[in-house]
Amino acid sequence: METVKYTLTEEQMPTAWYNIQADLPQALPPVLHPGTGKPITPDDLLPLFPLALIEQEVSQQRWIEIPDAVRSIYCQWRPTPLYRSRRLEQALDTPAKIYYKYEGVSPSGSHKPNTAVAQAYYNKQAGVKKLTTETGAGQWGSSLAFAGALFGLEVLVYMVNVSYQQKPYRRALMESYGARVVASPSNETQAGRKILAEYPNSTGSLGIAISEAVEMAAADEQTKYALGSVLNHVLLHQTVIGQEALAQLELAGDYPDIVIGCTGGGSNFAGIAFPFIGAKLRGERDIQVIAVEPAACPSLTRGKYAYDFGDTAHLTPLTKMHTLGSGFVPEGIHAGGLRYHGMAPLVSHIVNLGLAESRAEYQLGCFAAGLTFAKAEGILPAPEANHAVKAAIDEALRCKEEGVSKTILFNLCGHGHFDMQAYIDYQAGRLVDTEYSATEVAMALSGLPVVE
Repeated sequence: METVKYTLTEEQMPTAWYNIQADLPQALPPVLHPGTGKPITPDDLLPLFPLALIEQEVSQQRWIEIPDAVRSIYCQWRPTPLYRSRRLEQALDTPAKIYYKYEGVSPSGSHKPNTAVAQAYYNKQAGVKKLTTETGAGQWGSSLAFAGALFGLEVLVYMVNVSYQQKPYRRALMESYGARVVASPSNETQAGRKILAEYPNSTGSLGIAISEAVEMAAADEQTKYALGSVLNHVLLHQTVIGQEALAQLELAGDYPDIVIGCTGGGSNFAGIAFPFIGAKLRGERDIQVIAVEPAACPSLTRGKYAYDFGDTAHLTPLTKMHTLGSGFVPEGIHAGGLRYHGMAPLVSHIVNLGLAESRAEYQLGCFAAGLTFAKAEGILPAPEANHAVKAAIDEALRCKEEGVSKTILFNLCGHGHFDMQAYIDYQAGRLVDTEYSATEVAMALSGLPVVE
């Protein structure tokens, strides 16, 4: 049995991003100003983002047109392929049908350029000269570095220290595109120096790196901040994934019973799932949606749905999300892109409404699933993507146990070619399953802002 590939032409690529806010049964809770406790205004965000992205952030319009300049760059790797994984189905001896959307064909090897190119475009249009950002595993940082090179923007990346040490090739890729990469926490910012004074050997966190990037952007009028996940406009840009998958599944004469995505901040999950959830909300087809996160940083499954800061130094507005507390620093697992204390407000809201379910997985089981997939499909997934692979395999085996056939779709959000040390460590028995610290989470949650 051979894997089957479903492709679209460039002309069939989506011409607009899908905004799920237009179809939600309840509006997203407002973003609040940390000083006044009142909903923020566009003026509050202008120091960090260009107006066009702010307008997308608050838009209730269902379809937002993709600029021709962005779409023409997308054509370098989009539409991405959808595969029917018959060899994996055979290896699992399951009656389930398994499809995966493969985003690893982009220049930086993940789904992240879908928003990096869009953000760089809008910043360039606004006359911005420099972008600051954070990155965990490096997929976002390398994508923004790539996009910055295309549009002639200087890029400064604060890379979480544990990933900076674990993933030198991701760092080298960013630098090859012309970005400057700094291990976070650093001595370059007030936020970084404060953390290092208290924790000199800090492994860092995305919350800390965000604080550093935001601080640097706010200090320079010609510099803006770019975020790789969490915010509404970022999730919006990723919906090209799910829209293409809908069209490709139509070519296959199929429709998923289950849609799966790994979740850290929420962008790749939103990219694959939101168009399908939107169809469900409009009464078209019913589906089961699963968000999979690491057990070491389980914001959806163990966090509190509350208003919190998006960063450690409390420089960002307050958003209502599933959070482990902005001061929580998770263990240094290799799935660095999933080590964020909070979840995207839109993803949190959708889970809270019962439109998606969440589960947490340990890294050893995820790596085992990734190798099972690689042996069947020939693609070695990124450690983050292994969480979705694990859930897809579990669901396929459940179909086998129950004697039912279901159609499973998951997003293979990136390849693991820059993560070989993680696989070396796994196969050498050096990786361990790490539990999140309930004590540290309780301490972090005790500092949640009071919102009336």
